[in-house]
Amino acid sequence: MKKKLALITLTAAIGAAAFTAIGTVPRTVEAETTQTAQKTAASATDRKEKLPKYIFLFIGDGMSYPQIQLTNYYLSAQNQQGAETVQTGDEKKTELTSKNNLVMMDFPVSGSAQTYDSTSFAPDSASTATAIATGNKTWSGSVNVSLDFSKKYETIAEKLKKQKGYKIGILSTVNLNHATPAAFYAHQESRNNYYEIGQELIDSGFDYFAGGGLKKVTGPEENKENLYDLAKKAGYKVVMKQDEVGKLKKDDGKVIVIDEHLADSDAMNYEVDRTKNEYALADYVSKGIDLLNNEKGFFMMVEGGKIDWACHANDGASTIGDTLALDNAVAEAVKFYNQHPDETLILVTGDHETGGLTIGYAGTDYDTFLKNFKNQKISYAKFDEDYVAKYKENKTPFDDAMKDVTALFGLTAPDGSAQAENGKDSADLHPESEDDGTLAMTQYEYDQLKKAYEVTMSRTGEETEFSQEEYVAYGSYEPFTVTITHILNNKSGVNFGSYAHTGLPVEVLAQGAGQDEFTGYYDNTEIYDKMAELTGVR
Repeated sequence: MKKKLALITLTAAIGAAAFTAIGTVPRTVEAETTQTAQKTAASATDRKEKLPKYIFLFIGDGMSYPQIQLTNYYLSAQNQQGAETVQTGDEKKTELTSKNNLVMMDFPVSGSAQTYDSTSFAPDSASTATAIATGNKTWSGSVNVSLDFSKKYETIAEKLKKQKGYKIGILSTVNLNHATPAAFYAHQESRNNYYEIGQELIDSGFDYFAGGGLKKVTGPEENKENLYDLAKKAGYKVVMKQDEVGKLKKDDGKVIVIDEHLADSDAMNYEVDRTKNEYALADYVSKGIDLLNNEKGFFMMVEGGKIDWACHANDGASTIGDTLALDNAVAEAVKFYNQHPDETLILVTGDHETGGLTIGYAGTDYDTFLKNFKNQKISYAKFDEDYVAKYKENKTPFDDAMKDVTALFGLTAPDGSAQAENGKDSADLHPESEDDGTLAMTQYEYDQLKKAYEVTMSRTGEETEFSQEEYVAYGSYEPFTVTITHILNNKSGVNFGSYAHTGLPVEVLAQGAGQDEFTGYYDNTEIYDKMAELTGVR
């Protein structure tokens, strides 16, 4: 398969002179539409191997190599499979092992994709998902439209439905009209046109939507009808109760499933907050397979959207939890693949990296203590909602708040004086932390946390601008909460360098029919190209 040239349009914000200075030649993006348009179904039918009739595309939003590797190392540490004792002469020595715990890491083919868009080398989800879904570059913030907004790009999902008769499923742990899922059915100048994106979701006629609730359900004007009502009028069965999901059958027709237990911003719960009785992303994939499976084929895009949200907030434990939740969903696809190995293709990738995550921290030198993350019992978002809001309302003293910090995150004051609410000390609550003592804060860390608490208590929640010092320390997040996660991250040997997206390449992991096409290092637009050629869409 031909490699597509990576093309970029210079913006006024970046400046042409800056690119000239580092030897980069300005180019245009519009020519990118031609290569894919010229491909025909004949190129696919000439192939000797069987072509994929069932395609799973998993996108970990904000998930690059660091998120995957951290999660795998954490599982190794948890399962005590990350180290083994070997005998060297008269001396016993502990050595790390490299056992893969994640299903996606055992895929036979791996590649890498660069992610820049026509705005930035650190792009957003709208433009990068556009690249994956259509093979075209666009502005950060735009969904499936050209740079001058004059053209709408048809997506791989739209083409497979129209040209091949595939059934289509779109799943996400965040809002179903958020940027990444929208990139497979919508065409908007701005990703923030949530109501209009919701209308396009309904107009798509796709067969199965599942996950978080729709944003801006009633639109910017009072006379705009509720999106769920519009969906019902368009023939969709809208399901919002979990017990009704299990009863869904193929003859129910088009379905929109909204998770019953919505959390922050009407998204699904973080995995760390999900109870055993709540559906996980894997459950919605399993149900999707039941509803979409047919002789013509299906395409299912599954987004782990809250990996990105956790990384924005620098919440390492929630990042691990939601990466694992995505991997559990991948495992459901692998079960289907095992029954249809010659006709199924599974792809796992990311749209971009978020947070500048690194495994390694200056304060721990070469050491990591990843089991520390086991002590975090709650996401940053739920801690804000269930605890910090009450601290502000009740003007809770710092020492009392520290009891919750110890109970929910395992961090203790330097002298060990912080008591949990049930009267037990940190060693009783978290005996696993006794081994290395890394969860006892230094005086410096304790002072930083106390300062952050004071900042939190002084804020009204209406602040929109912050000093450079405050933004570097806290971003736009609750100072007390983000300082807790920073300290736990660092004590675990992990660090985040940003509250935003970065320019790291992302993984492309493949298993199944056509898997060998995804080796190498290429542009993210080629993920679309390869899927299009394999399926023979025009």
